[in-house]
Amino acid sequence: MGNLFIIAAPSGCGKTSLVKALIKKIDRLCVSISHTTRKARPGEEDGKNYFFVAKDEFDTIKNSNGFIESAKVFDNYYGSAKQTVQDLLDQNQDVVLEIDWQGARQVKNSFIDAISIFILPPSISALKERLTNRGQDEQSIINRRMQDAVNEIQHFDEFDYLVINDDFDTALSDLFSIVKSQRLGLKQQTQQQQKLLKQLI
Repeated sequence: MGNLFIIAAPSGCGKTSLVKALIKKIDRLCVSISHTTRKARPGEEDGKNYFFVAKDEFDTIKNSNGFIESAKVFDNYYGSAKQTVQDLLDQNQDVVLEIDWQGARQVKNSFIDAISIFILPPSISALKERLTNRGQDEQSIINRRMQDAVNEIQHFDEFDYLVINDDFDTALSDLFSIVKSQRLGLKQQTQQQQKLLKQLI
């Protein structure tokens, strides 16, 4: 079975960009595509970035216990499909869930071996600058995201690892190291190296 990685961060911390770069850098690592009720942003594609669904469709999946986690964020709903994640893990794929701290709590209840990583900004002022410069939201939304970011950061101690995204390449290297170290753990190596271990013992 593959590893399940939870990567969370306040909006504007560069989580999505870091995960995209990480996927390109490591084989057998993929992102589980989440369902969301929010509208697609410019450049986003249904089935690639998210499954963009109506609220009633989202509720149907949730009520049938089809999500391993779901949460309401900024008036929109997000959820990770249980079967999608499990199928990927069974295929020996390492899976990344890009979710918030609420979702991380839910996943940990079902997948106790999940590895959780929280990405922090180098400062509050840097976070505000990033949110403003990406030019996607009105000022009122940016202000709300800033308020929510402070609340989210308070949950940093619920995660296994902390990565500071001050320099992008350094943060990417840190994430790379976490993934590689998990693959070298006893449980993973015992599964991967069964043939060698039988020869040696």
